Amino acid sequence: MRPIKYPVRLSIEEQTSLQAVISKGKSSARAIRRAHILLAADENRPGGTLKEQEIAERMQVHVNTVHTTRKAYVKQGWEAAIGRKQRVTPPVAPKVTGEVEAKIIALSCSTPPTGRSRWTLDLLADRAVELKYIDSISHESVRQVLKKNELKPHLRKCWCIPPEQNAAFVAAMEDVLDVYQQPYDPDCPVICMDEKPYQLLDEARQPIPMKPAKPLREDSEYVRNGTCSIFIFTEPLAGWRHVAVSERRTRIDWAEQVRELLEVHYPQAPKIKLVMDNLNTHSIASLYQAFEPETARRLAKRLEIHYTPKHGSWLNIAEIELSVMTSQCLGRRIPSLAELADELSAWEHSRNQSQKGVDWQFTTNEARIKLKRLYPQFKD
Repeated sequence: MRPIKYPVRLSIEEQTSLQAVISKGKSSARAIRRAHILLAADENRPGGTLKEQEIAERMQVHVNTVHTTRKAYVKQGWEAAIGRKQRVTPPVAPKVTGEVEAKIIALSCSTPPTGRSRWTLDLLADRAVELKYIDSISHESVRQVLKKNELKPHLRKCWCIPPEQNAAFVAAMEDVLDVYQQPYDPDCPVICMDEKPYQLLDEARQPIPMKPAKPLREDSEYVRNGTCSIFIFTEPLAGWRHVAVSERRTRIDWAEQVRELLEVHYPQAPKIKLVMDNLNTHSIASLYQAFEPETARRLAKRLEIHYTPKHGSWLNIAEIELSVMTSQCLGRRIPSLAELADELSAWEHSRNQSQKGVDWQFTTNEARIKLKRLYPQFKD
């Protein structure tokens, strides 16, 4: 048995403090256990002190723990005996200094090396060492630098707003925005039109159906069955949209879609305000190329065309419907034109039944504030 080299003789105040630590239960289990050890080892306790082995068995700890607690009490007091030893460590200078961080930031904003489309964490770490910014650095340290400075070299963002002071853009933009602000008029409805190409794909091998814990699996190989063009028309204030499919995207195809719009879907409307992108096929000339002059002129007189500006397709509400249609209906392989037409017809019917109109909020006054840089500046 280890001799009692460090006797414990608690004062009344120390006994009271240790009892408070035990009774309140707010301290750690380690502190409470060592408070029990000190009280059990106290030579001033009624009935006499217990031996270290007895205390260890009662507390279910090793006898060395009892001895260490006694020693800490004798040399440092009861608070140090029940608390954790404070380690004093000298401050360590950060490896990634402000200068190194600035160089990594500049590197991440530069053009990636030849053969790479973008900077990666490993590539930045390797290049920083290669350029002798630092002797070694992990990709995690690079990630922290980028996160701290809100840099995302793995992302790219495209925009559709032209350079500053573009009179042609703001002229077409304000024209379209004014059209969107007009109240609903059944005799002159506002129709937005857009189109997109679509590739018809068939399965090279039959997909494996989904099972519990296993998603649908399809072969990466597929069969190309050609391309087609999807036309979409929407009346935002009425919550109506129509989708059609054509084998090509020519002037004749556009003219046929416009005639169907006027004669089938809106035969009673004297005039239609048609908002669309300024593509080469979207013109009155296409009607004359597709139909006899009398028919072309009759259709043209019922159209009031408003073109969205170049780089301003986001002003076309049909773009919203086209985006929704792509995510809800076209995110898969569709092999034939007939099947695509059936699928789009079902989507059109469902969306017309459930989706309300579009509440366009962006106005001309807001454009003159938020897009002020696009407007030509005049000196006083």
